[in-house]
Amino acid sequence: MQKSVRLKSFELVARNIDDVDVNLLHALSLGVGWPHRPKDWDLLRRAGHGIVAVDGIGRVFGSAMWFPHGNDFATIGLVITSPRTQAQGNARWLMEQVFERCGDRNLSLNATDAAYKLYVSLGFTKEAIGYQYQGDVAPVLPALPPLNGELSELSGDRLEEIAALDTRAFGVNRGKLLALLSENASIRVLRRGGEAVGYSMCREFGRGHVVGPIVASNDHDAIHLTAVHLKDLAGAFARVDTRETGAFAEFLQQSRLAVSETVTTMSRGRRFLNLKDNEPRVYGLAGHAVG
Repeated sequence: MQKSVRLKSFELVARNIDDVDVNLLHALSLGVGWPHRPKDWDLLRRAGHGIVAVDGIGRVFGSAMWFPHGNDFATIGLVITSPRTQAQGNARWLMEQVFERCGDRNLSLNATDAAYKLYVSLGFTKEAIGYQYQGDVAPVLPALPPLNGELSELSGDRLEEIAALDTRAFGVNRGKLLALLSENASIRVLRRGGEAVGYSMCREFGRGHVVGPIVASNDHDAIHLTAVHLKDLAGAFARVDTRETGAFAEFLQQSRLAVSETVTTMSRGRRFLNLKDNEPRVYGLAGHAVG
């Protein structure tokens, strides 16, 4: 594997992301218009692994991260190249470094429009479109469907109650990630007959708050699990990333969240998404990088 790459006048090497000043990572994401704050970068570095493309004097020209879940699967995210090297092969070189470190793992990622062709050329296949809804939450939410079950708060030390449910929805156990997200999140769980059938988290991110992950088996449950957070964010900036296009998406629109960007969920190896009717699935992503 090529350990360095020359892009015109830049000789770049891969450095462990943990060894790079978080303010340089923040500047990298700002340069491409991504909302990640330094504390968002810090959380993602705790959740996964990454490399950064740097030159001989420590300037940062790109990044890529991967988030292993178990021994045979990982999500890929934070693949960023500086504008000066975007058309010079930097992203492909970064992805080759990631492949080497991930070994035989099955992989998934959310591709921007600009990066889609690159990922196709690297063996990724399309599974779904993801929609980034965001905006200032309406002062009054739309009318909600009848609630089927009991909705209550869940403390971060009781994540075992939703662990099996999340694994069914996501496809693999991502307990480490949920534990990290829960440190500064508000968590709600929906129960029927005393059994957890859905949950949601809300935490600070970027310009405001993100509601996700959201796990539910149907639109009505997902709407309630989202509304319980949005009602506390009236007038504030919020974001929900989803692959849904039905009643759940309509609820987000009626709450004054609009689609600001779309991405393509792609996989390399086994297919990733579980979209079976009436089975738990991920209605709201934890984030573009981690799924």
